[in-house]
Amino acid sequence: MTDKKLSYKSSGVNRDTENETKEGIASALKTTDERVLNTVGAFASLYDGAFPEYKHPVLVLKTEEPGTKQLLAQKYDKFESVCHDLINHLVNDCIVMGAKPLSIQDCIVCGKVEKPIVLRMVNAFSEAAKNNECTLTGGETSWQPGVIPAGTYILTASIVGVVEKERIIDGSKIKDGDKVIALASSGVHTNGISLVRKIMEESPEILKEEVDGKPFIEAVLTPHRAYYKALKDLFVSEELVGLAHITGGGIQENLNRILPSALNAAVDLSKIRILPIFETLKKFGGLEDADMLRTFNMGVGIAAVVREDFAEEMVAHMKKFGIEAYEIGSITKGSGEVSFAGQLAWS
Repeated sequence: MTDKKLSYKSSGVNRDTENETKEGIASALKTTDERVLNTVGAFASLYDGAFPEYKHPVLVLKTEEPGTKQLLAQKYDKFESVCHDLINHLVNDCIVMGAKPLSIQDCIVCGKVEKPIVLRMVNAFSEAAKNNECTLTGGETSWQPGVIPAGTYILTASIVGVVEKERIIDGSKIKDGDKVIALASSGVHTNGISLVRKIMEESPEILKEEVDGKPFIEAVLTPHRAYYKALKDLFVSEELVGLAHITGGGIQENLNRILPSALNAAVDLSKIRILPIFETLKKFGGLEDADMLRTFNMGVGIAAVVREDFAEEMVAHMKKFGIEAYEIGSITKGSGEVSFAGQLAWS
C-alpha cells in the first residue's frame, strides 16, 4: 500500500483537459446537415436514415487509417495534412462504389491529450469532410497513458455512404473492349510511406531535394487527392462501369478487385505519366520498377473503366475539375487479372 493519495490525474489522465478539449470540438462539429439529429455530448450520433430520393438505398461502410504517414506528419507538424489524407482516402474508398458520402466518425488515440493539437486535427477532419460534401458527425478521443507514448497520435476514421442499388459501381458491368483511364494522383497519397521513411533514413540527403518546386518533405506530405466532386455527376452514366482506388498493391493489385472473372485488364506501363516524387524516390532508393509498381500508385490515383466511346468524354470531364486523365489500357478476355505491357517511361 502507499501513503500517497492517488488520482486519475496522477495516473496520466486529466479529465479537465479532456472536457475543455471536447468543448472546442463541439464547434468543429457544428453542421447545417438536417440529417444530424443531435450534437456532441450524446453517447452516439443520431443520423436520419430516411432516403426518399432513393428507390433502394444501399449503405456503403468503410474504416481507414493513414498508415505510417502520420509519423511523418507529426514529426514535421503537419497534423492538418494527414487528417485530410485520412478523410480523402476514406471517401475515395466509398465513392468508387458509386456512393454519396454521408457521415464520417473519427478516432484519435494518444498517450496525452494536447488540446491545441487535438483541436487542429478535429477541425481538419471537419473541413475535409465538408470538402467532400459530407459531415463529421462525431468520434472518439482516447487518452491512453502507458499504452501510447505522450506526443504520439494514432488516427482512424469510418464512413457511411449511400448508393442506389441499381447504380452500384462494382465492376460487374465491365466488358471486353472497355478502356482503362488513369485519374492522376497528387503524389504518394497514403501508401508506401514506410518505404519512403526507409529511404530518408538510408539517404538523408534526399531531404535537401526539391520536387516539382517544393521541398521533398512537402511533396511527400501532399494530401491524398479527393475525387468525389469530379466523379459524382458520372455516377448515373451507363458508360462508367468500374472504379479502382489505387492504394497498397498498386495498379495490379487494386484494378483486379473489380474485374469479372472472365476478363483481364491490359495496362501499358509506358503510358503512365510518372509524377516527379517517384522519380526522386527511385533515384535515392535505387528502387526496382516492379517493387515501385507494387508499393506506389506511380501517379495513378484511380483507374476508371469506361465504354470505349466514352473515353475521350471522360478525359475531358476530369479536366474541367483540374484532374489529368488519360488512357492506359483496355479490357480483354481473360481470367480476372491485370497484365502489364511495355516499360515505365522515366525521364
